[in-house]
Amino acid sequence: MTHQNTPRPFDAFPRSHGFSHAITRLPSGTITRGLRAVDAGAPDLARFRQHHADYVAVLRETGAEVTVLDPLEEYPDSVFVEDAALLLPEGAVVMRPGAPSRLGEAAAMAPVLEQFYDNVLTVTGPGFIEGGDVLVTGREVLVGRSARTDAAGIAELGRLIAPWGYALREVATPPDVLHFKTDCSLLDDDTILSTPRLAATGCFAGYDVILTAEGEEAAANTIRFNDLVLMPAGFPGTRARLADAGYDLREIGNSEAALLDGGMSCLSLRFRPLGRSDRQE
Repeated sequence: MTHQNTPRPFDAFPRSHGFSHAITRLPSGTITRGLRAVDAGAPDLARFRQHHADYVAVLRETGAEVTVLDPLEEYPDSVFVEDAALLLPEGAVVMRPGAPSRLGEAAAMAPVLEQFYDNVLTVTGPGFIEGGDVLVTGREVLVGRSARTDAAGIAELGRLIAPWGYALREVATPPDVLHFKTDCSLLDDDTILSTPRLAATGCFAGYDVILTAEGEEAAANTIRFNDLVLMPAGFPGTRARLADAGYDLREIGNSEAALLDGGMSCLSLRFRPLGRSDRQE
């Protein structure tokens, strides 16, 4: 597809996918000890770092300010920053990860968020919730109950964001799927990319749905970031469907993150705070 030379202003996009900022964290040397559902081998750190650099470069292509945090060697999974927080225009919510080894990642993210937000709230428990289970659309917040996100965590998040005017809807994550967004992503306010198994649950009734191609379920986790859709490389069928729908695509290597059940959305926190300049001079 034709690449645009001049990014559109961030406020030209709905807040569900128009972002002025992103936060990422470099992969640590301990990432080979990261959590995974199936052990298909250890990720190659050098290759992971190159993929991460490519990812950051594409985010910056839109004109967004990208903060790249130092590695956290004590937390092997800390490159997957999305699970640590939910960032909305009105404020940030620090999550409470369901994997005990990841609780410290959320605590480490809180002071970072305070640099960008005046309003930083925290899920205190006893429930658990991870950002990978939270999909913010143009009309609601969908949260998938999973092995990492329970009913109590979802209920607490709902109470925290209700004063900001958000409607939260709990949905089911398919069995043996790590996170809700493992199987879906937002393409625009009204369009979802989804695996057939997730779409079959009916959780996206009322939305336009583009299904991943047969055998390409791992392509479901993408990012709509301003003009661009970032997708993992190596899924030609799904790529063709997105291109036919008119999206401006960037393919990024994800082989090493995938060994740790990670995808495109897992690697960043994306936001445009209210009351802040859309562009940093």
